[in-house]
Amino acid sequence: MLIQFAEEMAELWEGAYDSGSHSNGIYHQNLRMEPMYEAFLCPLTKQIMRDPVTLENGLTFEREAIEKWFKECRDSGRKPICPLTLKELNSTDLNPSIALRNTIEEWTQRNEAAQLDVARGSLTLSSSENDVLQALEYVIDICRKSRSNKHIVRNAELIPLIADVSKHSSRKVRCKALETLRIVAEEDDDNKEAIAAGDTIRTIVKFLPHEQYQEREQAVSLLYELSKSESLCEKIGGVSGAILILVGMSSSKSENLLIVEKAEKTLENLERCEKNVRQMAENGRLQPLLRLLLEGSHKTQLSMAAYLGELVLSNDVKVYVARSAGSTLVDVMKSGNKEAREDALKALNQISSYEISAKILIEAGILPPLVKDLFTVGPHQLPMRLKELAATVLVNIVSSGANFESIPLGPSNQTLVSEDIVHNLLHLISNTGPAIECKLLQVLVGLTSSSTSIKNIVAAIKSSGATISLIQFVEAPQREVRMAAIKLLHNIAPYMGQELADALRVTVGQLSSLVQVIAENNGISEEQAAAAGLLADLPERDSGLTHRLLEERAFDIVISKVVSIRQGETRGSRFVNPFLEGLVRILSRLTYLLDEPDIVSIVREHNLTALFTDLLQMSGLDKVQMVSAMALENLSQQSKHLTKVQVHPQPSFCLSIFPCLSKQPDTSGLCRVHGGLCSVKESFCLLEGRAVEKLVACLDHQNEKVVEASLAALCTLLDDGVNIQEGVMVLYEADGIKPILDVLLESRTEILRRRAVWAVERILRTEEIAYDISGDQNVGTALVEAFRHGDYTTRQTAEQALKHIDKLPNFSGIFTKKGG
Repeated sequence: MLIQFAEEMAELWEGAYDSGSHSNGIYHQNLRMEPMYEAFLCPLTKQIMRDPVTLENGLTFEREAIEKWFKECRDSGRKPICPLTLKELNSTDLNPSIALRNTIEEWTQRNEAAQLDVARGSLTLSSSENDVLQALEYVIDICRKSRSNKHIVRNAELIPLIADVSKHSSRKVRCKALETLRIVAEEDDDNKEAIAAGDTIRTIVKFLPHEQYQEREQAVSLLYELSKSESLCEKIGGVSGAILILVGMSSSKSENLLIVEKAEKTLENLERCEKNVRQMAENGRLQPLLRLLLEGSHKTQLSMAAYLGELVLSNDVKVYVARSAGSTLVDVMKSGNKEAREDALKALNQISSYEISAKILIEAGILPPLVKDLFTVGPHQLPMRLKELAATVLVNIVSSGANFESIPLGPSNQTLVSEDIVHNLLHLISNTGPAIECKLLQVLVGLTSSSTSIKNIVAAIKSSGATISLIQFVEAPQREVRMAAIKLLHNIAPYMGQELADALRVTVGQLSSLVQVIAENNGISEEQAAAAGLLADLPERDSGLTHRLLEERAFDIVISKVVSIRQGETRGSRFVNPFLEGLVRILSRLTYLLDEPDIVSIVREHNLTALFTDLLQMSGLDKVQMVSAMALENLSQQSKHLTKVQVHPQPSFCLSIFPCLSKQPDTSGLCRVHGGLCSVKESFCLLEGRAVEKLVACLDHQNEKVVEASLAALCTLLDDGVNIQEGVMVLYEADGIKPILDVLLESRTEILRRRAVWAVERILRTEEIAYDISGDQNVGTALVEAFRHGDYTTRQTAEQALKHIDKLPNFSGIFTKKGG
């Protein structure tokens, strides 16, 4: 029984100690330069002893092994026995065998040195996969045996060789080399430095995006180990792409969880270097930078604020930063020294450039200190470069579209659109340099872009008498200043068009500058669109301004630009449409002064009737179609005055008595509607210009304004002074009767109903058409509605129309007077 127990215990014990060591042991044996003596081996473990001890019977074992043997004897309820003799022992005292231990250590050192030499020879790119793997396993084994062996590996200069074989053609070798370097580096700063001494870190980083996850895993694990050394953090971050790749790995949803965890921990270690924190911020990992901004030393906070101002941030990140650090940056801007305020302003400039983040900064209280910095003068005022920066931030804030009427700037409850504040802005614009002028003009552009605040700004401009000074900026040599001024004037023109027109008439140079801007041929710019829009918004019936524009040859330039755009010679600019709209509106000014012969000559010279007719087909540009139709209305109203009516000689006495003998006058070639010789160029005739069909097509437009203008133009064919009967027939032949009736039936606006009732009454004067329409109950109902609910003139007209279709008795007196 005793023998059986001893054999079972020995087998279990030997199995526990030999597991996984066989192949490596063979490699060690193959590398030994000196023979191994049997006395070096523990009888139990069959391994070289590190701490030999002797029993009372003189036999020697490894201390750990014999202690475990005795414990197992006790646990089984037996007295301690010798594993070899199986005889009971009187004592379990263990006597260190110092001499043997020293001998083994000396022998081990000699052999390990020899083994390292052999391993060194195998650690080459030309060695076989098996030789390199065995050498690497040996290095791992000796490092795990003792931390002091890591010093031996370093002194044996194996680290560069291991790093080199990480470039081996074998994937197994590459993975094992990275693993070996990690084990060599663990808890040994000197080895970490040795690994980083060459180009190894760059090589490791190249493995991070590798397609094989085993290599990625080993690379990021090694990099994590190296990042534990603070002195290496900057070097790791200095490798191009290292932080970018790590950030991507740490946030990956598809990566191995261990790799994600190691990447995250590596980044946390690298955060100890400010340069790395900046790189992380550049690559979307902002938390470290914001943490230093909020919690770092004063110097660090300023450094992070300054760097934040240099970053290019996505809109989502701007919102995140505004919420996380907006209040801190505003506080620094309010109370820091000039350097700190500059850094804070740079950061706020970056963050405020997105609408949502700008509104968050408004909630954080940015407006009061910002405006104060701009308006403060004297010894405490900011340097001009910082005022310019503050003005830039204010431009961003204003562009957010917030309701500035409800945001107080201080205890006086003044707001950014209060009269005094606007006066201060205008004063500052007139008494500062171009850079700040430009920004403050842009602030006013932003404020006047809001329908809620523009009236306040316009009132302040009027009360300050700043109109002339603002117009003078149109001649500014700096393009940005000039463009901001033009955009501002464009915004306020609908509210103070006459004041601007008066100023442009009497000042020298500004009108010419606007025309020159429109005439530029370098594509179509925002400035050109704004200049055209500004001139378009000025009162169209201002004869003086129109003649000034003629003097500047503005209309020649405008016509050339319109034709160029219409022919497709100018494309690809997002400002083409607003530019074209402005040009057409400028051109339409001429049609409001057709009582002046020189204007008529210009319209004839450029055949503007044909041009406006062509522009009716600009589908999608509602304003262009509307203004073109309005211009055609104005032109067509002059046709009856401009048509050449033939004058026939008085018949002789005989012919007057016998008219049958006279020759009837030749009416061929005469205009059916105007009764004379008409042409699109000379008399602006809609029939000759083939404009009727195009105007009829516009009656189906979704935009009521386009329909109103088109119907008004068509109504000129039914006006007094023309052949109404023929005008009706022209509309009939152009399939225009039904669209006009549809306008009446829909009555989308009061103007459309009034105009449609007028046109229908004229159409119903033709008996055949009246007879056909009388059976349409919908038309009758629409006329009755107009008769009941329209204004006085509409009701009168509707009454006449109802008589035409026998819906009212044909007697007068229903309306004897207004209000009757």
